[in-house]
Amino acid sequence: VVTAAPANTADLPTMGSALDVPAVLSIVQNSVVTLAVDTGTGIGTGTGVIISSDGEIITNAHVVDQGQRVQVRLLGETEPRSAQVLASDAGNDLALVKIDATGLTPATFAEPSTLQVGMDVVAIGYALGLDGGPSVTAGIVSALDRTIITSLGALDRLVQTDAPISSGNSGGPLVNAAGQVVGINTAVARSDSMTAANSISFAIGVGEVLRVTEQLRLSAAGQPRVEGYLGVGLGDRTDGGQGAVITEIQPDSPADRAGLEVDDVVVSLDGAPIDGRAGLIAAVRDRGPGDAVTLEIRRGGELRSVVALLEPRPG
Repeated sequence: VVTAAPANTADLPTMGSALDVPAVLSIVQNSVVTLAVDTGTGIGTGTGVIISSDGEIITNAHVVDQGQRVQVRLLGETEPRSAQVLASDAGNDLALVKIDATGLTPATFAEPSTLQVGMDVVAIGYALGLDGGPSVTAGIVSALDRTIITSLGALDRLVQTDAPISSGNSGGPLVNAAGQVVGINTAVARSDSMTAANSISFAIGVGEVLRVTEQLRLSAAGQPRVEGYLGVGLGDRTDGGQGAVITEIQPDSPADRAGLEVDDVVVSLDGAPIDGRAGLIAAVRDRGPGDAVTLEIRRGGELRSVVALLEPRPG
């Protein structure tokens, strides 16, 4: 059994003061773990955050979803502990993992409303699975409420940061100057032949982390969540405008019954702006069957509102 004494927060700077990275690390490091995942074809590594004293850990779904065996090692230990994946949400890229332990130091999560563009942040994690303690990088919050497409689907409500995040950092915490978790590191923008990405990393925002964590706990207790379903094919606008373009309507779907049409441009859902197809995919996924959603659409140069009643996503 590992017991980690709570860190002394008396001298930790409050948000808005100069960032003291060693002080921030002293708060968080006992709550950060490294994961080794046996996929059957090799060993992958990642990072996790302790969220309860009895061994609950949050990490990225993509870290553990292919794992046949998951091992967790705590700071200061030499031997790994067997871990069980209690529940996983690939769409939101979060998973709940459990080890048999007591007396651990859970991380403290920031109030979602405290997130601000320009605030100092520190990313902590076991980058590249290097031996020894976690790697620490510092930066700022570059933007909020980003949405991106990954191999697992659409991720929304992301925190964009210029704090460098590398392979192995996935699942680790992004923390503020008060040592509170403001996000779970998940992805790095990658360049292609047409674009270049520098200092653009993403973390799942704390509000989304808290929401999904509770859903994962319910799923682990036998109450799996069913995602909402609209029944449309989507594309991004190519004219520089905002919104998601409807490219296909499934017959007898919620979208069909609501009167949506091909080439409609969805610009908001329940009042929240939709920046592109990824944003609409994620917004619908995060709602459940039976939810009525109000879509603001642009059709033929005119704005109109349409209400759709979501159904369970087909298996």
